[in-house]
Amino acid sequence: MKTAICPGSFDPVTLGHIDVITRAAKVFDKVIVTVLYNAKKRNTGLFEPLERVELIRKSVSHLPNVEVDFYDGLLADYAMKKNAVAIVKGLRAVSDYEDEFQQALTNKRLAPQIDTMFFVTNSEYMFLSSSLVREVCRYGGDISAFVPSEIIEDIKLKTMNN
Repeated sequence: MKTAICPGSFDPVTLGHIDVITRAAKVFDKVIVTVLYNAKKRNTGLFEPLERVELIRKSVSHLPNVEVDFYDGLLADYAMKKNAVAIVKGLRAVSDYEDEFQQALTNKRLAPQIDTMFFVTNSEYMFLSSSLVREVCRYGGDISAFVPSEIIEDIKLKTMNN
């Protein structure tokens, strides 16, 4: 069984994320979407990591070979523990590539048996980010074209209470 890890902060998960996850689920036998703690984004999030896990679970419930998990540690260590053959990352623009490339090389050094695969985001989601969703929702904008319908109310409720 070929397993891939699809890591990210997912705060919240967007339709761009779901696009990449869905495509990865067609390539691999199992995809584990993993909410990782990101030290660079400390104290900037809307949802706690375990809340993000639940939002993703709601959003991918139609994909039988996708699991959702949380991990606080090195991605390479997690991927090895899960016997993954690949790490799947989405790229929106060239600006994403530089950072992702550095991470991929680091992960390859830490876990040489695991490859990183980049999925170019569908063009309709290239502009989309979790921070954009949070901003639009904070000011009462319509986020229905940006996130799965299953989690719109969760995002609105959390935004109103913060």
